[in-house]
Amino acid sequence: MQIPTISPIELIAFLILVVPTIYALLGAPFVPTPLPRVRKMLELAKIEPGDKVYDLGCGDGRLVHLASREKQAKAVGFELSPPIWLWAKIAQPFWNSKAKIKFRNFYKQDISDADVIFCYLMPETLKKFQKELGKLKKGTRIVSYAFKIPELKLVHHEEKVASKNYSPIWVYEI
Repeated sequence: MQIPTISPIELIAFLILVVPTIYALLGAPFVPTPLPRVRKMLELAKIEPGDKVYDLGCGDGRLVHLASREKQAKAVGFELSPPIWLWAKIAQPFWNSKAKIKFRNFYKQDISDADVIFCYLMPETLKKFQKELGKLKKGTRIVSYAFKIPELKLVHHEEKVASKNYSPIWVYEI
């Protein structure tokens, strides 16, 4: 039996795909938020036309596309997993929105101009994100799906709906 060999190009391609994906999955696995819950989050965020909206770990981009299309927000989503980012880019034309989906680590982006930030991140990632909150302007709204962000000013809490498998929504203001 012969052991298969891997060329340098195959190894590089593998690393380019796998390393960012593993890193992204540590922050939050890709679990699409149900559309009714996305719409509720958009409602609770009180987005005005022209608001700057960021989605940290945007997955397939559904939230930023709806924010752009339905609320006329300047919406940007950051995604670090190459396959999920690629899926979001392929689906982008079908959303008919002006939102941008960027293959970026949101920790390395300047989001200080945000009016609204959406996140569906694991508790450990949220703790790390909290250290960045001092850079945000007063009045910035943060909407977290599923997980509470300790030490922030809570302005609304939407209970989970177990019968529909909906997680809670937490809305904060800086």
